[in-house]
Amino acid sequence: MIDIRNDVEKALADILSYWTNKMPDKVNGGFIGRIDEFGSLDLEAPKGAVLNARILWAFSAAFIHTDKLVYKEMADRAYSYIINHFIDEEFGGVYWTVTSKGKPLETKKQIYALSFTIYALAEYYKITQYEEVLETALKLFNAIEIYSFDKIRGGYFEAFNRDWSQMEDLRLSSKDVNEKKTMNTHLHILEAYTNLYMVSRDEQVYVKIKGLLNSFYKHIINRETMHLNLFMNEEWQVSGSGISYGHDIEASWLLLEAAQLLGEQEVIDQFKELAIRLTEAAVEGLEKDGSLIYEYFPESSKFNKERHWWVQAEALVGFLNAWELTGKQDYFNYFSSCWKFIDQYIVDKEEGEWFWGVNEDLTIMKGEDKAGLWKCPYHNTRACIETLKRLAD
Repeated sequence: MIDIRNDVEKALADILSYWTNKMPDKVNGGFIGRIDEFGSLDLEAPKGAVLNARILWAFSAAFIHTDKLVYKEMADRAYSYIINHFIDEEFGGVYWTVTSKGKPLETKKQIYALSFTIYALAEYYKITQYEEVLETALKLFNAIEIYSFDKIRGGYFEAFNRDWSQMEDLRLSSKDVNEKKTMNTHLHILEAYTNLYMVSRDEQVYVKIKGLLNSFYKHIINRETMHLNLFMNEEWQVSGSGISYGHDIEASWLLLEAAQLLGEQEVIDQFKELAIRLTEAAVEGLEKDGSLIYEYFPESSKFNKERHWWVQAEALVGFLNAWELTGKQDYFNYFSSCWKFIDQYIVDKEEGEWFWGVNEDLTIMKGEDKAGLWKCPYHNTRACIETLKRLAD
């Protein structure tokens, strides 16, 4: 266990060093929007709200974990850029992207992006105690509740135009189904609200966390398969039957974390049981080499056996969480094997950070950014910090 802790500690330092040394935009402020698979910086790339929020969260969490001042300085940099460039002062919420110069580009209100901004601001508040940080996070919370919350059926609608009017294409990415409610956004609203309640103890946030847990229990967790339903309409009717193993394992511990924060024993017991069942469902995607594959489509019996960096990162925490809950050695073995896989295939030992992933034949995936709108120091930084915290207990 000591060897794993030492390896994970080094991996964490290497990730953060990469973002500290390579990614700050010394011309336009904030952080550069993209670096490709070959390490070439794209100085003209748009900058994304999700990327910048995840940077803010990662460095804030890293400062809490290590007390290293350089991480606080990077968090300050990220916070300043978000406040000055991503917050929509006229309509509320955050822009999806801005130009490399910091001007609004895609002004849609993707609730996923608001959620990550709340998540990050709450983490930054932990290291600063600045009241304006908490106030901004609560304003974004209120925006989600006013415009996105489904007051009739519960849950949250996916996206809006800048002025909160309805929009046609609600998708986060081209591979998604264009539906009004998604598992992914609900999971990250829950994650955000959990972190916000930790620092605010706001009763309204508490109530909304309970509502989100109820939505997962009633609508998002498929009670027959124990996988997550990914896309749903406003009536919670499911579109498609795709399985995302990374989200299954991520939800297993995030849902329980939220339940534990609420402090209601009946809810905690319910989500402890669900955590194990979701973990067992994710085990269906485990390979003999310790990795977790990306996804499966039952209707066509097709597997996508790419091993993406974020899926492996969430598997680390999920399997470790299951081991803590049950004491079963199998779960610790899954965790240990997953770390070995990450260390051998996903960590870029030469350039730093982690590769996007590897193909089924374990060759590096081509054409994927090392950093960009979706490739951020979030899943891997969090996995390292969670691993170190849990193994230290």
